[in-house]
Formats: sequence, C-alpha cells, structure tokens
Amino acid sequence: MSTEPFNPSVMTFETLLASIENNILTITINRPDKLNALNKKTVEEIGVAVKNGETNNDVKAIIITGAGPKSFVAGADIAEFVGLSVEQGMALAKAGQDVFKQIENCSKPVVAAVNGFALGGGCELSMACHLRIASDNAKFGQPEVNLGLIAGYGGTQRLIQYVGKTKALELHMTGDMLNAEQALTLGLVNYVVAQDQLMAKCSEVIEKIKTKSPKAITGVINSVNAYFENGVDGFNAEINEFGKCFATEDFKEGTTAFLEKRKANFTGK
Repeated sequence: MSTEPFNPSVMTFETLLASIENNILTITINRPDKLNALNKKTVEEIGVAVKNGETNNDVKAIIITGAGPKSFVAGADIAEFVGLSVEQGMALAKAGQDVFKQIENCSKPVVAAVNGFALGGGCELSMACHLRIASDNAKFGQPEVNLGLIAGYGGTQRLIQYVGKTKALELHMTGDMLNAEQALTLGLVNYVVAQDQLMAKCSEVIEKIKTKSPKAITGVINSVNAYFENGVDGFNAEINEFGKCFATEDFKEGTTAFLEKRKANFTGK
C-alpha cells in the first residue's frame, strides 16, 4: 500500500503534518508538547489544509487527528488570550469560527479521529467535522468557564445540535468532561474503539462512503447543514440538492446499476 506525501509545493506547515493515502488526506495537529493546543497559526493552517484537500481531485475524504496518544486537541493556547481587548477577543473568535465553518461546509467528508483529550477548542474542532470517531480514552468538554470565558469557536451552538439544550447548558456551565462512552450514549460521537484501532475504524467508515456518489454525498452535507442555518429553509435546500442529482452522471450510473442488479461505479461527475 503506497503512501503519497502531500505536495510540499502546495502546502508547508509549522504546526501540522499532512499526508494522502488511499485518497484520504490525514491532517495531524502536531504540537504534542502542548497537547496539540490550538494557537492562531494552527487554526489558520487547518483552514489552508482543509481547503487544499477539498480542491485536490485526488482527495476523497479528510481525517483530522492529533499527534501522540494523549490528546486530539486539549484546548486553545491560553497564552495567546492574555491581554486581549474586547475587539481582539471577538476577532479571535471570528477567525476560529470561520475555519470551523469551512470544515463543516466542506464538500468532502471530514472525520475527526479523537485520540484522547478534546477539550475547549478541541471539542469545538471535533464538532465541526461531519463524523467523530473516538478512542476509548477520549475525553470531551467545554471547560472555558474555569477561565472566566465561554466557548468562542462555535461550541455553544454545535453542542446543542448533538446533545440537546439541557445537557449542553450543563456541560458549558459546569465545565465537566464526558468520557468516550458517555459521548457515544449522548450522540456526540459515532463510534468508540480501542486506541490502536482508531485510524483503521476511520478508514473503514470512509471506505464505505467512498463507494457512494461524491455528488450525492455533497448534497447530503449541504442539506443537513441547511437545517441549522438561520434564515435557510432546509426542506427547500433538500429539494434543490435532490433536483441537482438528476443532472449528474452518477445518478444515471446509480439507477442503471440498480436496474441491472450490479454494483454502481460512481465517478463523481
């Protein structure tokens, strides 16, 4: 099984590692000495990496994970918060929200491989991904209140979507953590596996998705996201995405394959 390194002429990083294998771009946050805490540079580079993965025709899906066995992302780099004004704090939150919104709206599946702590900005990053697969040592939480803060990268909005208002308010106000099994029970994660099986499980799920029409997968992402968009009629978005499918070669192939009782060969056209 060959591994093609990501083209360094396209992307070079200070805080990330990136590689493509089997048409999957794996983005690894590489600050293990800081438990992969997010600083401004890391957030910016995640945005660049995801954008390049989305526009690279060789990439069919993206995995985001953290370096080392202890942490996905243990939070934001708090040292960067000290001394910020109200306006600077707002700008910091907007920059993070913009990147995480980009991940959420990526036309290709993005899977968070949560290996250890996913706290604060790390929990927010995982929630911006389309799917979350956790190792059995994973911990999720929004402990910002312990610092006199609230979540700023979309956590107050996305946690409600996954666990409901009552539990989201509790977690944000107490700063309590969820273990992997609790996160699974609440619907925050899709699967929990042993740590040494984490990347294999991510690949297994992605390989199943890769057998489907890329055009249809994008339509699913757009339609589901529309449900949570203020001022957007999700049902109308579904109508539009459904209709667009009829103009694709994948639709013709899918229906023909069904009628001919064979497996479809989707090309993404």
